[in-house]
Amino acid sequence: MQKRNDLDFDEFEKILKERLVQIEDNIDQLRSELDSVCNDDNINDVEDLASLSTISKKDNTILGQQENEREEILHALGKIKNGTFGICEKSSDPIPVERLRANPIARCKVGVED
Repeated sequence: MQKRNDLDFDEFEKILKERLVQIEDNIDQLRSELDSVCNDDNINDVEDLASLSTISKKDNTILGQQENEREEILHALGKIKNGTFGICEKSSDPIPVERLRANPIARCKVGVED
């Protein structure tokens, strides 16, 4: 597998690191919200409990998505470091630059799996 010479790795690293900061802030905020929901002693009735349960389920779903995106960003940053960023993991062909700009965590040149 050869290294891409047509990509500005610094540009993509900057984009990914900025997104990583955003994601980690989101994760911290969601965890804080979930902690406050779990430790809320002011639950007065079944309706409050049901409402908090719904909020908790939504926050947990979003938290899972954010944690997954963080892992994908770390994976992409690792690929930049080892020189395989921008190479399709299935075919070893280059991923189009336009696709990487739209989705810098893309693992394949086309696909549903991203």
